[in-house]
Amino acid sequence: MNDNLDQKLSRSYDANFLVSDAYKKSMPDMQNGKSETICGANVPIIQVGSSNFKLPLFFKQKGGAVIQLEASISGTVSLKKDSKGINMSRIVRTFYDYKKEVFSPELIEKILLDYKINLKSSRAWLKIDFSFPMLRESLRSGLSGYQYYNCAFEGLLDEQDQFHKIVHFDYIYSSSCPCSMVLSEHAREVRGVYGIPHSQRSTASIKARIDNEQSISFNELHHLCVTGIPTETQVMVKREDEQAFAELNGANSIFVEDAVRLLYKQFNSESRITDFEIACSHLESLHSHDAVAVVSKGIPNGFKGDFTEYQQLIR
Repeated sequence: MNDNLDQKLSRSYDANFLVSDAYKKSMPDMQNGKSETICGANVPIIQVGSSNFKLPLFFKQKGGAVIQLEASISGTVSLKKDSKGINMSRIVRTFYDYKKEVFSPELIEKILLDYKINLKSSRAWLKIDFSFPMLRESLRSGLSGYQYYNCAFEGLLDEQDQFHKIVHFDYIYSSSCPCSMVLSEHAREVRGVYGIPHSQRSTASIKARIDNEQSISFNELHHLCVTGIPTETQVMVKREDEQAFAELNGANSIFVEDAVRLLYKQFNSESRITDFEIACSHLESLHSHDAVAVVSKGIPNGFKGDFTEYQQLIR
């Protein structure tokens, strides 16, 4: 009987088939199935959606120029009890309605409101990851080149339609060990032995909540970082730049504990940033492991500074 049925089914793809309104209405919709179709426990789901869909988006640079960059987007909504699921494609389709806009944290609030309406949810979340270029000048030679920074806009629209605006910024710098520097100088002075202090490429990963009535640019976030830790890795280097970088590291030797405290001081001084957490990782050249440290602003009900996956800081 099944063999006869199988023989009646077409195994060819009809590229000319047109979907009518009546045909669309006849199609089953599993996502909006009755609660009896739910598998497992009938409980609400905090986040459900689409992760890491990509498209080119527009962003504003310093001075107002607009640049197009590849972005990776993740969006979710909440799902109430007794609901089978969401229409997953609406996460992407709703976002695509804004693909020609210049993106900012403020625009994310509009998209999240559409998420809540289109998917009938009480809560919506969105994060946009991208690599943002800034032109950086060498220390002494006058050359310049583009440094790329891992950045993200993140937004949450909660059950009371309160918007939480968050930006992410990664800063790559050189950390020269103060202990190694002092010990090298000791060997030179006491025993006449030449030694080289160790240094390493290091990462500061920063997550900052911004006042909803304010805005802050990535260039301003970069300024906070380079003011706190001046030893940013270089793009264009000639001999005079390499010598300058050695001098700069000598003037700014830091442990990882120093690094998070120096950045804390800068970010805590910026009134537009209402909360933050900073995780630093020094990719040790002395040890076979990394040195890590985390701080948060420390406000009630704020970020906890509870970063456990330090591997994510090594890009």
